[in-house]
Amino acid sequence: MLNTDKELKLYYSIGEVADMFGVNTSLLRFWEKEFPQISPKTAGRGIRQYRKEDVETIGLIYHLVKEKGMTLPGARQRLKDNKEATVRNYEIMNRLKAIKEELLAIKRELDGR
Repeated sequence: MLNTDKELKLYYSIGEVADMFGVNTSLLRFWEKEFPQISPKTAGRGIRQYRKEDVETIGLIYHLVKEKGMTLPGARQRLKDNKEATVRNYEIMNRLKAIKEELLAIKRELDGR
């Protein structure tokens, strides 16, 4: 049986991860060189296999660089010096975004009545 639930997958391809964040695969390869925390497993012929932890780290880097506008050295330093607080803030932001989406969906449903 095919497993389509991404939460249950062990590995993600570079294309899947790039799609999750709306970035090019070349950016992910570049970030691998810039951030030692990203270390996908490589299968035969150099095919990258990202674990859930890698995807979470990429999400954190995406948040720092693309959403908060930090430089790569700044993001690298933040992850090195204060990763726990950065992760906590990132998780809070993600929860707030999910709540906002849920509230907007409720509003749309109520407006439709």
